[in-house]
Amino acid sequence: MNVISRDASNYAYVNARVKSRRAVLFDEDDYRTLMRMGTSEIARFLEESEYEAEVNDLGSRFSGVDLVEYALNRNLAKHFDDLLQWSQGTLRDLLVRYFRKFDAWNVKTALRGVYADTDPAEIEQDFIRAGELDDDTLSVLAEADEVRTVVDALSETLFGDALDDAYGEYEETNSLVPLENAVDLAFYDRLLKQVQGTSAGTREFVKFLQADIDFRNVRNAVRLARSGANLDPAEYYIEGGRLFEPSELDALADNWNELVARLRDSHYGNELADELDELDEAGSLIAFEHALDAALLSYSKHLSHVFPLSVCPVLGYVLAKEREVDNVRAIARGREVGLTEEEIEEELVIL
Repeated sequence: MNVISRDASNYAYVNARVKSRRAVLFDEDDYRTLMRMGTSEIARFLEESEYEAEVNDLGSRFSGVDLVEYALNRNLAKHFDDLLQWSQGTLRDLLVRYFRKFDAWNVKTALRGVYADTDPAEIEQDFIRAGELDDDTLSVLAEADEVRTVVDALSETLFGDALDDAYGEYEETNSLVPLENAVDLAFYDRLLKQVQGTSAGTREFVKFLQADIDFRNVRNAVRLARSGANLDPAEYYIEGGRLFEPSELDALADNWNELVARLRDSHYGNELADELDELDEAGSLIAFEHALDAALLSYSKHLSHVFPLSVCPVLGYVLAKEREVDNVRAIARGREVGLTEEEIEEELVIL
């Protein structure tokens, strides 16, 4: 699909249904209740929520944290498939393209799993089946016995050339960073080229995408600066954002105060004052990344209010639903390994 369709989109209908779905997302009280539960109790809590169908369907095969994980991922995929089923015209085209981000997620999940010699069943458990890679391909990725096999299995996909080009650097550094970055670059490059020069219904999509890229560039630069790896941050810069040039981001990555000040002086500053305060106060890389996640979530809500009859409310819901699943997963995994409520809470992003 290389051309954005021009037929009528049904924004009002889809966004009304999205508003209804958004109203039943877990709130802070729900998360605090879950943090006091064991994994079996968490599964029962989910069974009494809108995750009921998935927990009941999977309950005879899995239990505890495995049941929670499978139910979360299956529910996530169902919700996003619903969005595609409801949508028409340009709106649907944009969502199909955006949901390839889950292909990127699955490829990176496979790379990390194979690199760490993780059991294939555990890798499959972490896949989110909302993109275009089919079950057979995902099974091949999960069963791969080495990273090269993953790269070869994706040769005919949008990630193929980028992964092949980055494989040599992976071999030199024994770091997955070049391969993971190649996946992100391939996804965003394809997406930006597809929407470039179009206007009907896509301007708001581009605004959302630019914010996504700006915050991802910040995250990547800070991670590289803290990793100690001898890698050039400019090579991992994603084109298409509005805020930073590669050289500027490289210089700011080691100085969070100046980085946050730069964000405050940008068009994000007017809308994200509280979230930028959180960035200022972050005492660790994890806290900094969670504050970035919260800032992007908040900005997506802002775009949804400014452009109510656009793709933005749908994309804002997609981010919020992903965050709900991430939060519940973090709670279940934290309880499984005996983390305290305080330790688990540090892993959550709650608006």
